[in-house]
Order: sequence, then structure tokens, then C-alpha cells
Amino acid sequence: MTPPHKTDLRAALHTCKGSFIATGFFSLFVNILMLVPTFYMLQVYDRVIASGSESTLLMLTLILVLLLATMGALEWVRSRIMVRISTRLDILLGGRLYNASFKQALYSGGMNASAQPLNDMTGLRQFLTGNGLFAFFDAPWLPIYLALMFMFHPWFGWFALLCAAILIALAYANERLTSQTLKNANQENLAATAFTNKNLRNAEVVESMGMLPQLRRRWQERNNRVLELQGVASDRAGTITSLSKTFRLLVQSLILGLGAYLSLEQEISSGMMIAGSVLLGRALAPIDLMIGSWKGFISARGQYERLNDLLGKIAAEPERMSLPTPAGAVTAEALMVTPPGAAQPVIRGLNFSVVPGEAIGIIGPSGAGKSTLARALLGIWPASHGKVRLDGADVFSWKRDELGPHIGYLPQDIELFEGTISENIARFGTVDPAAVVEAARLAGVHELILQLPQGYDTRIGASGGTLSGGQRQRIGLARAAYGKPRLVVLDEPNSNLDEQGECALTLALQQLKADGTTLFVITHRTNILVAMDKLMVLRDGAQVMFGPLGQVLAELQKAQQVIAPQPAATPA
Repeated sequence: MTPPHKTDLRAALHTCKGSFIATGFFSLFVNILMLVPTFYMLQVYDRVIASGSESTLLMLTLILVLLLATMGALEWVRSRIMVRISTRLDILLGGRLYNASFKQALYSGGMNASAQPLNDMTGLRQFLTGNGLFAFFDAPWLPIYLALMFMFHPWFGWFALLCAAILIALAYANERLTSQTLKNANQENLAATAFTNKNLRNAEVVESMGMLPQLRRRWQERNNRVLELQGVASDRAGTITSLSKTFRLLVQSLILGLGAYLSLEQEISSGMMIAGSVLLGRALAPIDLMIGSWKGFISARGQYERLNDLLGKIAAEPERMSLPTPAGAVTAEALMVTPPGAAQPVIRGLNFSVVPGEAIGIIGPSGAGKSTLARALLGIWPASHGKVRLDGADVFSWKRDELGPHIGYLPQDIELFEGTISENIARFGTVDPAAVVEAARLAGVHELILQLPQGYDTRIGASGGTLSGGQRQRIGLARAAYGKPRLVVLDEPNSNLDEQGECALTLALQQLKADGTTLFVITHRTNILVAMDKLMVLRDGAQVMFGPLGQVLAELQKAQQVIAPQPAATPA
């Protein structure tokens, strides 16, 4: 449903209002000048041939050439205006749509990760620069042609009015019969594309376990539905388009017959007979073009609605005042976090305070909410209740581009980006070689990188190319440590590491602590807990224990002894 308030898309179109008005203004003169060939034909038949004046023919021809050249220039100008409008819309909205697409994926937990909004913007721009749109600018000037037809003869006028009414009825029928079907087809196609993209991202799993036939069958079912809907809509649109074209050709011939009758009755001249046929064809052409380009119009309308809906749901980031560089103090106040799309909170009522430079280990069974807490600490997922504060400020009140360099994050699923290793470590900002090498050494991956064919200039893909899981994880750790951030959150940082990698990770954690970095480390493997100052135990989203490492470990050991099963008594 379209948001009631003015979205950025509507605001951008309003900004271009003057250009649209100018296009309509030029369209008026273009349509007036399109009458020139009709009047030229009329004058040639009724004046030149009757008088035999070659000079009159010459002057009429020169006037025709001049006016048609002017019309061509106006056509070119309004076409360039629409190109400028489409470019301006992209400039005004491109960055905003990119951010909104990113936020949509972020708030949905990756479920709606798609570049479709950018594709929609491209499709909308293409429609704005296509010929189909000009039919909508030309159609409102139909009364000019009808008035002229009435001036030729009332029968011409009424005949043209009837023909225009029939074509408008066909256009309305086209809208009623195809719009919803095409909308459903587009939705099914988007769903099928998203389904395929997810499958492609898991190609190794699909191939290894022979899942391809089943997934292909599901895709085929969706695709068949798309083809069915598109076929129905195309059949209906094709029928109406054929009817409109046939009807327009028929009436152009019929009006010629009508003109011949009126000419025989001495009510109009022979020139008017021919001019009336040409004029009727020109009058009905925009409506016929609208019917032919209706599919593109429906597609553009769907793109507009999707963009408007997205920009209405995801507001632009407000301007925030810059805050000082954080020291790393983190506080949670009655924190509750509900993942996007979920009905119940995963984190419930967490309260804790961490001073700068402390290292906090977070443990708990699967589903305890550890990764959800990590996302809340970083301001990725908003709190449904309570606050996460960084140096006393709500983590959402920071300007993300200013806070980002002071934050390090290593998620469970390591994602590297298309580019060189140095660019990945430097977070695709300006590469500082010394800082890149320092971060790589801290992560224990410097020597490994040097052994690659191009060293730090080795290009990798999103999946890490030929890098192993452990190598990607250590490069991800180097990225998290780049620039000496004040807060670092590591989610299962040793899940892909061997013994040597775990030793390097422990050294990295100790170095980060020595640099005064506040650490949160989520882990199932307790080998690296020795580097922690405090330990937090989560269960079912609740904070079960939190305190100094030794104290919590002792309480955990005691609790396990209490609930450990006792050996059965031996019968006497």
C-alpha cells in the first residue's frame, strides 16, 4: 500500500515538476505543428492545383519545410528534457535507493536482500525516456484535432468523436483485463528470481547433496506460473492491440468514404476529403500508441509503487550531530531485542555495564540469543525495549559513517568482497599499507598473505576465492582489527580455526586488550576464554550469569556438579 505521506520518490518527481510542465508545453506546439501536413495537402489540392500557380506551391513547400523542421526541433527538445528528468531522478534517488536496499536487507536479516529497487529505478528511467510516454503527453491534445474536424464538417467531427470514444473504451478494457494479471506475474517473477539467487549462493550444498532436481522443480513451478500469467495478459493485450489497430485503419478508410460522399454532395472540397482522413489518423495515433505501450506503462507503474513503498517504509537517515571518538564503554539497560520478522523477543531484559578495555566472553547453548545480542550491541538490529549505550549515547544516535571506523565486527558467516585482500582489510576505504600490515600481523595472517601470488594485491571474490574457511576468518579478523577500533565484537571467531589459528587468535585478543579495545567474544569453544576478563552466560535470551571469569566458571562447575546424575546405589 502506498504510504500517505510524501516519500522521497514523490519529492523527487515534484522537484522535476517544472520539467514535466515544459514537456507538456512543447507537446502542445508539437501537436499543433503536426497539423501542418494536413493543411499543406489541403492547400495543394484546393489552391495550387486549381490555380496552377507554381510560386504558390513553392512558398507553401518552403513554409512546410520550415514548420516541420521546427516541429522536429521541438520533438528533440522534449525528448532531451525527459532524458534529463530521468538522469536527475537517478542522481536524486540513486544513493537513497542504495541505502534503502541495504537497510531492507539489514532489517529483514538478509531475507529480502536484493538489488531489485535499483533495477526498478532503471526500468522507470527507461520508460521515461521511451516513446510510449509521449503518447500520454500527446493524447490530451485530442480536442484540438476534434475541433478542427468539426470545422471541416460536423459529420467529420461526430465521426472522429465516436472513433476516439471507442478507442478510449478499448484502452480502458486493456487496463482492466491486463493490469492485475501483469502485476501478479511480476510478483511471481520477483519471487522466482529471489529463490534462484538464494539457491545459487548455496551451490556447493545443492551439488553435494543432490538437491538440484528438487530445487529446479520448485523453480519450474514458479516459472510456469509466471509464464501462465504473462501468457494470459499478453493474449488479452494482443487482442485489444490488434482490434485498435484494425479499427484505426478501418475508420481512416471509412472517413475517406464519408468525405467522398460529402464531396459528391458539394459540402466539402476534395482536399478536405483527403485531409480529413489524414487528420483522423493523427488524432487517434496517441490513443493507439497508448494501447500498444500499455504493458510498459503497467510495468513502470509497478516499479513506481514498489519504489514508493520501499522509500515510505525505510526513512532516510536523519542528520545527526557528530559525537567524540568513543572510548568503548558499553551499557545495556533492560534490553529486549526482537529479530526482524519475529513475533517474540529473543533477548529479554539484559542489564550489564562494561568499562573501556574490558574483554567479555559470551557463552550459552544454541538459540540462547548470542548472535542477536551481538547485532544489538553494534546497532544492526534495534532494541524493541531498553537501550544499548556506547559511551552513554544510544548506539543508534551515532552517525554510522563516523562510528564505523571505531567498530570491528567478525560475524559467524564470513563474507569477503570483490577486490584485493588489502582493500578488504582496509574496509574499501583509503588503503593505509602500514595499518593493513599491522592488522594482518595482529590476526596472524601476514605471512600467509605474502605467500599468495600477488600478496596483498591478490584479488578475491565474495566467497573468498581459493581461500580456506580458516584463512577467510583470519582475514575477517584483520578487517575487524583494522584502524585500532575501540569496540570489537567477534561471533564464533575460532569456528574455522585449527590449533595454530586458535593460538594466533588468543594472541590477537591479548593485543587488542593491551590496546584498550573493548571486546565481546561469542564462542562455543572455551579455549579462548582465558583471554577474557568477564564471562556472560545466556540461556533462552536471559542473562543467567555475569561476572569475573574465574567466579562465573566456578559457579558453572558447581552447578554442573549439583545437577550431575548420581551413580545408582549397590544393593546390599
